[in-house]
Amino acid sequence: MKFNRKAVSTSTAGLAIALVIVIAAAGAYIALNPATTQKVTTTSVSTAVSTSVSTSIVVSTVSSSSAQSESLAGAGSTFVFPLMSAWTVQYHNLFSNIQVNYQSIGSGGGIAAFEGHTVDFGASDAPLKGADITKTPNALTLPITIGAVTVAYNIPKIPNGILLTGSVVADIYLGKVTMWNDPEIVGLQTNATTAGNLPAKSILVVHRSDGSGTTFTFTGFLSADSSSWNSTIGQGKTVAWPVGLGAAGNEGVAGVVRGTQYTIGYVELAYAIQNKMTVAAIKNPSGSFVLPTLTTSAAAAQNIGALPTGLGDWSKVNLLNQPGATTYPIVTFVYLFVYKELNVNTGQTSGTSLAGSTALVQFFWWLDHTGQQTSSGLSYVPLPPNVVTINEQSLSSITYNGQTLTTH
Repeated sequence: MKFNRKAVSTSTAGLAIALVIVIAAAGAYIALNPATTQKVTTTSVSTAVSTSVSTSIVVSTVSSSSAQSESLAGAGSTFVFPLMSAWTVQYHNLFSNIQVNYQSIGSGGGIAAFEGHTVDFGASDAPLKGADITKTPNALTLPITIGAVTVAYNIPKIPNGILLTGSVVADIYLGKVTMWNDPEIVGLQTNATTAGNLPAKSILVVHRSDGSGTTFTFTGFLSADSSSWNSTIGQGKTVAWPVGLGAAGNEGVAGVVRGTQYTIGYVELAYAIQNKMTVAAIKNPSGSFVLPTLTTSAAAAQNIGALPTGLGDWSKVNLLNQPGATTYPIVTFVYLFVYKELNVNTGQTSGTSLAGSTALVQFFWWLDHTGQQTSSGLSYVPLPPNVVTINEQSLSSITYNGQTLTTH
């Protein structure tokens, strides 16, 4: 698959900016108003972070990589697309000679494009593992942000915050729980009004139809909470869904759930905010039902522990079901993939010239530092300092024809 480097060019900068504004205007958090007074954590996030994403960026010390114009291509994760759109517009505004074109095609497609050398970088919510690592022994993994996967639904008269467990969600996606007033769902509700309003309507399950890192994260959570799901379906970017309707991308699932009553689906937090969707409070290992917010997502990154190097295996890194009463349990890194020796990526800007290689490395350095200031306003979690340091070491190791590149 060959990607069009003009697919997200400066002519569409206005569209990308509009996307950022829509999401930011929706708020840096979902206005959570669960119909329960019991054990539900609802951590608010200051709206100050989202008042002006485009004007709150502090220009870093990164220098323009060259007066020569360079066009870089990336593809993959739909999960990160709202944030990546903001980043590419902001970076081009700072360095008008650098154009970064990102295609939101799903994590599976991004990994395939990276392995096929049809892009300068790939993006995925799922890390490289197994055969992918074998195919790309020269690949560096750069975690670039952290986000939450929400369980969204569309039930008339039911507000944000119905209470669900991972095992019940798994039973819904297994086709075992088929009605919204099933005793498994009703029995979890601590608010009599919510319990009484759950309708005798069939649940329409919505899932991804494409190779998806969001699916990888969601099915990983179901596998951890449901032995039945783990033994029959398991975790993957694509799985054999027992029931449901498939839709492409986070945007596709969000569109179906928002437009169709009695649906349930899983989408990244920014899409839930943008589309003003109702989302569930999910039970975490501490026994608390926690709603997805910037703060409850960030709590998952507080106890990460030791992490691999950029050349290491990130497939064992897991932000699911992290400890803490206020921790939302379905959280993941988003990863960028780039070749350590860029001359192997022939045919792409970063693999054909020193200037192109430098442009890519300096863009990534900006993302790792100044770009993190944009994350919170779009409900993504800024990278912890130890992850920033790992990325710095990785970026400093990248070469072109053996020559070390200027990172900033």
